Amino acid sequence: MTNPTTEPPMRAAIVPVTPLQQNCSLIWCTKTMKGAVIDPGGDLPRIKDAVAKAGIALEKVLVTHGHLDHCGNAGVFAKEMGVPIEGPEEADRFWIARLDDDGGRWGMEAHTFEPDRWLKHGDTVTVGDLTLDVVHCPGHTPGHVVFYHAPSQFAVVGDVLFKGSIGRTDFPMSNHQDLIDSITQRLWPLGDDVTFIPGHGPISTFGAERQTNPFVADMALKQ
Repeated sequence: MTNPTTEPPMRAAIVPVTPLQQNCSLIWCTKTMKGAVIDPGGDLPRIKDAVAKAGIALEKVLVTHGHLDHCGNAGVFAKEMGVPIEGPEEADRFWIARLDDDGGRWGMEAHTFEPDRWLKHGDTVTVGDLTLDVVHCPGHTPGHVVFYHAPSQFAVVGDVLFKGSIGRTDFPMSNHQDLIDSITQRLWPLGDDVTFIPGHGPISTFGAERQTNPFVADMALKQ
């Protein structure tokens, strides 16, 4: 029999940041207490406080895509913390290159940076003893990636999918059909039991969205 008090291999916390209330996520390996921050878009003191309260040793920064609310402060944060940046996929390079301009346009602090590692579909990233799969999910942006931990049936999906909605596709290089295909062909096969943290709003499961999401529910797509 398994001990019900056994610590799960991974834990996660959400730190809402920026005026857009983006879900910056903190994930960590409970065995090693090494962790990663996903999408540090802003409000760095709040993120640092969450890292300290969790008692983890920060190992890296992960980035889902190049929009400023998700990665506008990724370069600054990584430099201050002395850790590398992994992600997104290189098709989002043009978004990252314009972060300084977009910051001024939106009245938010944002700075361009160069990731230490661009990611591709099928890559893996490690956090402590954890291994997460990289799932390339273009549509919202061309280089958007999702981080999936199979043993925990858990994913951080950025702005691909939300509870009751999907990512916007009215940006440069966005594509609505690509986004639908990413969700149905790359996320749904991971299983209905997968719990996900979206880029904004409350968590949900793939199964719940397949039943009720007006954009990508199974019945909605059959019409």
